Amino acid sequence: MKFVDVHVHLSDPEYSDKMSQLIADAKHSNVISLISNSMDLETSYKSLQLAKENPNFIYAALGIHPWNSQNLKPNEIEETTNLIIKEADARRIVAIGEVGLDPQYAKSEEQQKQQRKTFHEMLSVAEKTSLPVIIHSRGSSEEIMNLLPSYRVEKVLFHWFVRPIELLHEMTDRGYYISEGPSSVFSKGIREVIKRAPLSNLLTETDGPVQYSGSFKNKMTMPSFIPLIVNAIAEIKEVEETEVANQILQNFTNFFEITIV
Repeated sequence: MKFVDVHVHLSDPEYSDKMSQLIADAKHSNVISLISNSMDLETSYKSLQLAKENPNFIYAALGIHPWNSQNLKPNEIEETTNLIIKEADARRIVAIGEVGLDPQYAKSEEQQKQQRKTFHEMLSVAEKTSLPVIIHSRGSSEEIMNLLPSYRVEKVLFHWFVRPIELLHEMTDRGYYISEGPSSVFSKGIREVIKRAPLSNLLTETDGPVQYSGSFKNKMTMPSFIPLIVNAIAEIKEVEETEVANQILQNFTNFFEITIV
């Protein structure tokens, strides 16, 4: 079986001295593709470099995370969008991410305005480049679902989608994807999402270096967690692991237009 991690922050400083360990762990676990999601301009450059150093294995997604919309350097949005356009033209990136909204990190009206402006710019550049969008939607899924039809963005991935579960049907009806991670092994809420989501709309992620509880407590988040997630999905959906792994691989190639070599 072959596995994929569609959402990991390889450019995060926590992983900076662990890349060789992560790559070895992925290859040992048959995790054949990693999508390195960025948080700001600096990590966008780092994700690009990692993709360049590891062709056909690490792929770059560039963007500004909603957590960082309050800490932007002068011209950072413009520089990030220009970088995305340049790298999209050269076919060196596969998605825009991680972008979205998060009210927990935008308490004041001014902060909310800035967060929405950043997200607007990211969706606008997704329109211009026709790239898929990887979305952070904690506490904002309904608002984002209402926003998306205003943009010509076809490929949307809600990463670590939790709630409201009532939105799931509309998401998948629109052809959107969701990705779930290690929480699928122990979280009742995530397991319910997986149960209700069509397998044809599911992808797997670790969101490393985020750490988890349950059987993952106090462990560094690694690509080798992915087969355990696939196992959990197979158990929840009462199908063979091979069927889950093959379908997720197909979803991956469909969504990112990446040819598995």
